Amino acid sequence: MKSQLLGLHEQIKKEYGSNVVPNFPPKKIFTLTPAEVEQRREQLEKYMQAVRQHPLLGASDLFNSFLRKAQQETQQIPTEEAALDICLCSGPKLTVHILTSDQTEDVLEAVGTKLDLPDDLVGYFSLFLVHEGVDGSLTFVRKLQEFELPYVSITSLQSSEFHIVLRKSYWDMAYDQDVMDNRVGLNLLYAQVKTFSDIERGWILVNKDQQRQLKSLQEKGSKKEFIHLAQTLKYYGYIKFDPCITDFPEKGCQVIVSAGNNELNFHVKLPNEQMKEGSFKVTRMRCWRVTSSQVPVTNGTTNPCGSAKCDVKLELAFEYLMSKDRLQWVTITSQQAIMMSICLQSMVDELMVKKSGGSIKKVLKKRQESLHRADSQQAVKSPPLLTKLNSVSLRGISTSNSTNDISSNDFHGNYAFEGIGDDDL
Repeated sequence: MKSQLLGLHEQIKKEYGSNVVPNFPPKKIFTLTPAEVEQRREQLEKYMQAVRQHPLLGASDLFNSFLRKAQQETQQIPTEEAALDICLCSGPKLTVHILTSDQTEDVLEAVGTKLDLPDDLVGYFSLFLVHEGVDGSLTFVRKLQEFELPYVSITSLQSSEFHIVLRKSYWDMAYDQDVMDNRVGLNLLYAQVKTFSDIERGWILVNKDQQRQLKSLQEKGSKKEFIHLAQTLKYYGYIKFDPCITDFPEKGCQVIVSAGNNELNFHVKLPNEQMKEGSFKVTRMRCWRVTSSQVPVTNGTTNPCGSAKCDVKLELAFEYLMSKDRLQWVTITSQQAIMMSICLQSMVDELMVKKSGGSIKKVLKKRQESLHRADSQQAVKSPPLLTKLNSVSLRGISTSNSTNDISSNDFHGNYAFEGIGDDDL
């Protein structure tokens, strides 16, 4: 693989010029120690990240062809026709016939064709890799990236617990109307809100009265009215992540993170068992980064990773404007850190396009070009969108299981200042 990487480097340098291509890590002549092998691996990984982040190189046919070939060769899967199951929000699976070498966009188009979803609506949806627990709970592993080969990805996992799921890919509920104007789009959105992950799985909070209204609309088959009511509910359109660890407001706190409404929402359990809730707006994040490190598996020894089995530890860290002139890093330790980062990037994309008066079509096109930056170890700068901002605070929330005890007033909410841009930070 290292010689193939060098070959790729020489090809793109010849195609685009040496002044555009990142420097390739120099190769050492002598035999490497385990520590030097790991250092070399990290250098090659950073080189690949640098190429992926480049707006020209990352989208080039050369680079994407290399990634496609690498995925197939790693898993020893030749190019041939194959059947791939895609889970729909309503429960049943949809089988599409594709090539094993088809990338995410190709598979998504095949799904749209099979569903009779109009071409201009296909981009409103994306493919996600999810893990289903023994209790039926779903964990979002990641959004399949544009260079990824879905068939290879799902086959390499060799587990029936993983599925590829079709789900809407936008955040702004205003775009729901575009989807609902089409019969197929309406059915997909209705199924997602009703059954897949949102209401029935408890991602959207409803009280007893709202449950009665929703049930009545469901029995009448009033799908649009059902969605319109759901849009008024707390956490509509959010993605909920598995429990993880954060250093805010204290180190070692357990937290459940949800992404939606241009924010990361925290349900934090403090060391004293007190529960608090708060939100971090993406418009107040100066930058963020995802980092990975190898941690020895706990087995009663203290062997380093060079001589023992290791797990990969992922962290998402973002620099947040807590108040005027006060920035603070907040870290989340989670195996879903990359997925969280992708969520943040896609929120920023939508905000930027909306601010410029653009359309969802432009957002989706831009997202394909910029998504490869999401899991980088480099910091991702938030755009100058800081206009009217809320100060962050965590307020106590009820630990009761009753949704009636949780109201929209539990959020933080004091406006602190206006007119802040990146130049002021």
